Amino acid sequence: SRICSPMSKKATVDYLRRHFKEEVSLQKIYRYLDKLYNTQQELVQEISVKHTKGLFGGNLGILFYDVTTLYFETTNKDELRESGFSKDGKNANSQVVLGLLVSRGGYPLSYSLFNGSQYEGYTMLPIVDDFVQRFNLGNDFVVIADSGLMSAKNVKLLRDGGYKYIIGARIKKESGRIMEKIIATERRCGVFNDIKYPDGDRLIVGYSDERAKKNAFDREQGVERLRKRFSKGTLTKADINKRGYNKFLSVSSGITVSIDEEKIKEDAIWDGLKGYKTNTDLSPEKVYEAYQNLWNVERSFRITKGTLDVRPMFHFTPRRIEAHVCICFVALKVYKELERLLKLSGCPYSVDETLKIAETIVTIEIARPENKDTITKTLCLTEEERAIAYLIDTDDWLEL
Repeated sequence: SRICSPMSKKATVDYLRRHFKEEVSLQKIYRYLDKLYNTQQELVQEISVKHTKGLFGGNLGILFYDVTTLYFETTNKDELRESGFSKDGKNANSQVVLGLLVSRGGYPLSYSLFNGSQYEGYTMLPIVDDFVQRFNLGNDFVVIADSGLMSAKNVKLLRDGGYKYIIGARIKKESGRIMEKIIATERRCGVFNDIKYPDGDRLIVGYSDERAKKNAFDREQGVERLRKRFSKGTLTKADINKRGYNKFLSVSSGITVSIDEEKIKEDAIWDGLKGYKTNTDLSPEKVYEAYQNLWNVERSFRITKGTLDVRPMFHFTPRRIEAHVCICFVALKVYKELERLLKLSGCPYSVDETLKIAETIVTIEIARPENKDTITKTLCLTEEERAIAYLIDTDDWLEL
């Protein structure tokens, strides 16, 4: 139900009663949540890892990691629920932090929950270390994460742990010598600058026309907002900070706030450039290709928050919160497997489209007048329904 009709546990009980004549006790569901928390969280992750490894010939190869936040419709706090930086813009609400590991193709492997105030940069190493130890992976894989999770401390911990990594680089914060080499990168798509760090790591820098246009557009929008505020006289010294496009502001004589046109020109030099820090021996093209797949984690979060409605959460005990997230993890795994099967079969519909079509398929009961027996038939009325009929486990099709 978390995939087809995501709703509260109580609403699910009502739904099953109304639509399927299934009587399920709400208390039984709650007891199962406790069982899930106590004994089955690790099991579902083990099953997911085993299945995913089977899809890739036994070798995961790449692990993608990212973090999101899940909020509650409350401000109450405890050892797990806490306020913090919210990726949903719900900073006043209590929340938890969810770390997720996925494979190539976006198949979920493992997850962990953290206190809602936890800094996301401190979440990755515990999950990766635990994952490697539980599944005896050795170091035959590459960890990929974006720059928001990477501090100098985290990079050192990855290196000291013997892990290979590809991480988004903060190229504007590099040393002067490295900066000069970055800026010298040829502005042509598909051409990379392979820069060596003194510690042996490499910085792969590439250029994209699309990224350059976006960088320029975003900056123009931000500066335009500053100009409007400047013309209205609403800019103050309090706005002199590094947040967003306020970095283009300066103050003269200690009192006059103005827009620094020189800073705007300097910022444009970086348009279209993106860097990737790695300790692998992969070619620049392979590093770039691997990092581009990080969007699979972001998509997993979109599916979990969108189709699966993982939040807002209404549970308040840690074990029920953990169990709810475990159910959503399983639902995400099933969603990805359905997506794979649809693609393999050549079905033209996405998972979300398939779910909508499935909602139109109905099953009817027909009473035989001669003996009062009933037969069940599932109606297949449209081309769309016929296209997904193979997914439904029944021999009682009735095509009209």
